Amino acid sequence: MAEQRSSLIDPQAAKRWQSRPAAASPWLHEEVARRMQERLDLIRLQPSSWAHWGSVGGGLQAHALLAQRYPKACCFVVESEPAQRRYAVSRLTRPWWQRLLGRQPPTQFASPGTNSVQMLWANMLLHMVADPQAMMRQWHEALAVDGFLMFSCLGPDSLLELRQLYRELGWSAPAHEFTDMHDWGDRLLQVGFAQPVMDMERITLTFATVGRLLEELRGLGRNLHPDRFSALRGRRWHGQLQQALASKPLQLTFEIIYGHAIKPKARLDVASHSEISLDEMRASLARRRNQSI
Repeated sequence: MAEQRSSLIDPQAAKRWQSRPAAASPWLHEEVARRMQERLDLIRLQPSSWAHWGSVGGGLQAHALLAQRYPKACCFVVESEPAQRRYAVSRLTRPWWQRLLGRQPPTQFASPGTNSVQMLWANMLLHMVADPQAMMRQWHEALAVDGFLMFSCLGPDSLLELRQLYRELGWSAPAHEFTDMHDWGDRLLQVGFAQPVMDMERITLTFATVGRLLEELRGLGRNLHPDRFSALRGRRWHGQLQQALASKPLQLTFEIIYGHAIKPKARLDVASHSEISLDEMRASLARRRNQSI
């Protein structure tokens, strides 16, 4: 089921979204990151190095809070697109006088090496990725043994009000399908993580105007469904949408999924290394008897 759902994302549309012009992190993403940080109070490990995967979309304010939490830790900021990387550098590079004091290692705007970080943080990212399994494998490779992953994303009950409205109007879905938290747990195990802990909550945002609701949606993402309306919408359609939204309570519900997992020590595949035939076993026993005589 998880693989079927991942195929409901158009890879080209996902790529265009990732390469969009950089902008301030959405309010909802910052709020989710703040709530996810509260879960760090339950983790004893204090990482000496950590990676923030997708900081611009995931929350630049949240990044500052994480840096305060781990002031002596080396930090890697990972942005796949040049525009996002440049924006992250402009916002997260510390002033020169702070660097001279040397109280905190400089932030590195590059991918961490293999087995090099004790924490990997990825907020509100996976539901907009065409191949989340590949990204999870990257995370697993970057984490050191016993290091831990913290991530969040949207769940399948997100945008229920908007999906219902589109169905009433006879339009195609306003967003692609989002993966269930149990499927995310299975995917973590498939790429080598251990002890996945999944949790979810629902956040409902209310808006004063239709315009403010649509503005919030534009900042959160795009419709990556391969069967979405393929042409440009006109003013008439936009007017219909605004009128339909105005007739309903101006609110949007988001299912937020939180995930935590660790990278365990590599396990030896005993079967692939210890298979011997019965004849080989008898010959080995015979040699031992001859040596003992």
